[in-house]
Amino acid sequence: MKGVVNIEDLRKLAKKRLPKIAYDFIEGGTDDEVGLVTNEQAFRQARIVPRYLVDVSVRDQSTTLFGRTYSSPIGIAPTGLAGLFRRGADLMLAEAARDANVPFIMSGASTGSIEDLGKLAPDHGWYQLYSSKDEAISEDLIKRVGDAGLKTLVFTVDVPEGSNRERNTRNGWGRPLKLNWSTKLEALEHPAWMLEWLRHGTPYFSNWAKYAGANATAEQVADLVAYQNRAPMTWKHVERFRSIFKGNFVLKGIMHPDDAIRAHSLGVDGIMVSNHGARQLDNAPSPLHVLPAIRDAVGDKMTVMFDGGIRRGLDAIIALCMGAKFVFQGRPTLYGVTAGGIPGAKTALGIFRREIDISMAQIGATKIADLGPHYLMWKDEEDLRRNRRDCHWPSLRWLIAGAVIGSLVA
Repeated sequence: MKGVVNIEDLRKLAKKRLPKIAYDFIEGGTDDEVGLVTNEQAFRQARIVPRYLVDVSVRDQSTTLFGRTYSSPIGIAPTGLAGLFRRGADLMLAEAARDANVPFIMSGASTGSIEDLGKLAPDHGWYQLYSSKDEAISEDLIKRVGDAGLKTLVFTVDVPEGSNRERNTRNGWGRPLKLNWSTKLEALEHPAWMLEWLRHGTPYFSNWAKYAGANATAEQVADLVAYQNRAPMTWKHVERFRSIFKGNFVLKGIMHPDDAIRAHSLGVDGIMVSNHGARQLDNAPSPLHVLPAIRDAVGDKMTVMFDGGIRRGLDAIIALCMGAKFVFQGRPTLYGVTAGGIPGAKTALGIFRREIDISMAQIGATKIADLGPHYLMWKDEEDLRRNRRDCHWPSLRWLIAGAVIGSLVA
């Protein structure tokens, strides 16, 4: 896309296309939105130590995940209501992921269908499952995922209840979505989106239509989704869903080492360390802060993935160095598809690929498997001792003491 250099450029274009009520749904967190800052600042605080005099003329960022080799270690996380921001966005994201050879996770609140995903991107499409009050619906969705040829099911466990998203409340967000006069006037400044809204109205949750009854309207289907997805989730659900699905079974939203260990004991294939994009619990730690402890707890016994706050290719590198096998991002590709459809989503993935490649060269890594904690700068004496085999530098206080003594001698 012309003039787009980074993800921030795509965010600005998405904001320009969307009325405030829709844009704030993407950007918003919960309560005081402390978590949004925490997620991104965690990466700003991390430090990578480059290793020079390494031949990096040939670099390979391909990564094998669940037996399949992808071209880059960064995929597309589930983002609900994508069809509200651009009609057909879910399958546009799937197509972009397929063409880039990276995974795409279809949201449980998508407007595209499981069956269409299976036809379009069977080797790249995953499906996100929320627990339903009617367990027969959950079990049927799981069956449909397998029947569609999709090989990975992602059970999202970090939404026990709807959160306090105050941006949405102030904007009059509700179900069905009704634009008041002030919202409509503001939306007129975004004519392309407004025209789509007037033409199509509420997005249609295709995956849920069969459970809402014959000839159900988009609003009736949306009501069903909202009602069913406020269901209890326990370890018994994990056991049950694991027993039904024969492919790769992943839990998304794990933030504690003990939960990771328990997931492994129940036969879960992978976990995604995530705090739901800081949209559920405002003062939860960044996923980056808990990632090393979780990886230490399960080691290589299961696949540990990461989601939360990634805006740069270097962010992905940091998460991989801290123990993630693979990383996912949601808002950046949503910006892309909102701003420019399939080309916009491809642009976002291309930006990440380019930035990861450049970062690998800068730190002296020629392949993703090279990445690890030996590239991380220590924070204290304990970290220093752990890293001494790789970096034999003195601690900061000795550097300061040396500088002071040197100045006195001089």
